[in-house]
Amino acid sequence: MAGDFFEGKVAIVTGGSQGIGAATVRAIAARGAQVVINYVSSADLAEELRDEIGEKAIAVQADLSAGEANTLAEAALDKWGRIDCLVNNAGKTAFANHEDLDALSADDFLDIYRLNVVGAYEMIRAVAPSMQASGSGAIVNVTSVAAHYGIGSSVAYAASKGALLTMTYSLARALAPEIRVNAISPGYVGTGWFTNRLGEEAKLAIDRHFEETTPLRRAGTAEDIADMIIPLLDDASRHMTGQAIVVDAGSHLDVGSSRRKGKEEL
Repeated sequence: MAGDFFEGKVAIVTGGSQGIGAATVRAIAARGAQVVINYVSSADLAEELRDEIGEKAIAVQADLSAGEANTLAEAALDKWGRIDCLVNNAGKTAFANHEDLDALSADDFLDIYRLNVVGAYEMIRAVAPSMQASGSGAIVNVTSVAAHYGIGSSVAYAASKGALLTMTYSLARALAPEIRVNAISPGYVGTGWFTNRLGEEAKLAIDRHFEETTPLRRAGTAEDIADMIIPLLDDASRHMTGQAIVVDAGSHLDVGSSRRKGKEEL
């Protein structure tokens, strides 16, 4: 059972103070694991989440885009002496119309890749020795449906998530058999990020769009994604590596139509 697997394990969740990251932290801790909650600027949210979980969690500030992956690995090892699971959730984007080739600069691409791709790679490199020493480990990279279909907030974002997906395949091969590496590709997830950026009314309008148009008639939640990350970490997926699971209420089945309607907030 998942609860038995997570007892005594140690997990790191990057971008773990809010949204999908926070939901994943709660799900892992509820199953008995110790969790490192990574954050960059949202210290209050990270500390609140740590207090909510209690002694099974620590909050650690580290900016993966600035090469601070070792800070997280060292914090886990100093506190608990092992690392069993990694969820590479931290990411960023820039909003730009895909048809406007002047909307993004080279610096925009590099800024997004620095976190979404290079930061994730350095995080894997930081935890791999501990996992290899123990003989097992599980990594989940949070990509996006943008990686599969070239949609989303910008070309740079979609390309970065595509690169993260390709890296999942490469490292699943390279790190086997001790370490399993899989990916999860969420569609729209109605987190507070959308409320903060667009306002409550606009966020609710997007929710309604997906509730009305997806085959499952649902707008995704952070918990929906966390509930799919958990089995990729535990023994339920012991025979699985180098895979990407799309979790989007079936919206990819009509992705062309959704794009024409301008719903690219993925």
